[in-house]
Amino acid sequence: MKIGLDIMGGDFAPRATVLGAIAAQKALSADQKIVLFGDKDQVLPILAEQGVNPDVFEFVHTTEVIGMGEHGTKSVLQKPNSSISLGYQYLKDGKIDSFASAGNTGAMLVGAIFSVKPVPGVIRPAVATNVPKLKSGFGIMLDVGANADCKPEVLAQFGILGSLYAEHVYNLSNPKVALMNIGEEEEKGNVLTQATFPLLQKTNLNFVGNIEGRDLFNDRADVIVCDGFTGNVMLKLAETFYILTLKKGFKDEFFDRFNYEQYGGSPILGINAPVLIGHGISSPEAIKNMVLLSRTMIESGFIDKVKEAFK
Repeated sequence: MKIGLDIMGGDFAPRATVLGAIAAQKALSADQKIVLFGDKDQVLPILAEQGVNPDVFEFVHTTEVIGMGEHGTKSVLQKPNSSISLGYQYLKDGKIDSFASAGNTGAMLVGAIFSVKPVPGVIRPAVATNVPKLKSGFGIMLDVGANADCKPEVLAQFGILGSLYAEHVYNLSNPKVALMNIGEEEEKGNVLTQATFPLLQKTNLNFVGNIEGRDLFNDRADVIVCDGFTGNVMLKLAETFYILTLKKGFKDEFFDRFNYEQYGGSPILGINAPVLIGHGISSPEAIKNMVLLSRTMIESGFIDKVKEAFK
């Protein structure tokens, strides 16, 4: 197994990414290797400082970096020797089994769609995130930013992708799928949600109907379906809860689970290989967990499950 990691992506790269890779490698077995994409000359001093033998990693030396503020499509085309571009090339060619980056989100989405490409039958890939539940555990919400505007057929597919992810990556049996709406009744919502509801009913999913924003953190659903605009607003609001508790000096186990570091990264679901996008401010702990989630996605055979579902 070879897990690709962009060490140049993120606000604190390459130091945070390298330290995260070191921590992750310690949790991997002998046949599992991390392949680092980035400027090797910047990495070696950090490894030496930490007393780590460079041979525990594989390196793909890159000479270009896609900045956090650069245009996604243009940067991928104009910087073919960047860590993100080469990472996707290796993933496409089967030289690595997954790829993860805390770098430019737009570039990661462009690379996923135009390099690795969506699974045949998937209209639009989605970015998923974990949502803590009040009692224990968490649910899966998608989309959270890749698709601000959606068609009903796309939302219905998000339900399928989210259900497969919850079942095979997190081992949730027969996950409950719900549609985020402004009311529980079938006829509630806008044109999009009203048209999506019957499509989800027709699937083989464990569809439990509409839920409202107040149900985001309870046990009504394991998979929450919404368009990327709605999902991104809810995600950023949820992230703020954790920041506010820190600022107020409030310590609580539930709010601790809002810490993005625990989950590492958000997967792009519906493409032909495991790809994860990390938070721009990812710490070494977040990078480590993103690598370990990459391993779990590979081991679960999740991509094959998606291909089978969309045949």
